[in-house]
Amino acid sequence: MSLHYVRITHIMLKSIFIVGLGSFVGGALRYTISTLMKSLCGQGFPWGTLFVNLLGSFLFGVVFALFSKYSSTNSPWCLLLTTGVCGGFTTFSAFTNESLQMLHAGNIGGFIGYVATSLIMGIALIALAYWIVK
Repeated sequence: MSLHYVRITHIMLKSIFIVGLGSFVGGALRYTISTLMKSLCGQGFPWGTLFVNLLGSFLFGVVFALFSKYSSTNSPWCLLLTTGVCGGFTTFSAFTNESLQMLHAGNIGGFIGYVATSLIMGIALIALAYWIVK
């Protein structure tokens, strides 16, 4: 085993630990907020999920923009807060950030394809899964 491989493995394990720690925090926050929203707003509409998705997207944007402007998006702290906490809080935040990055890069076709495929196929596949299980 080469020293290069050991270093890459060490870096990957460190990153996985950072993401896992942040995901725990984000997931616990998502559960807490969603439960609170259900008790406050009732269960007729998924207000908790909507709130978490929108808040997560906003927070991801703030953190990513701050690291882009003042530090580095490759920072372990950026990884912890974006992929970890915001990703654990809501994967919707990663989806919206990736979509925005495509727009910023001028990749309009990729943006439309990614958003349309994610939404349409996501809904279709969850419906298929329900149909198969039932």
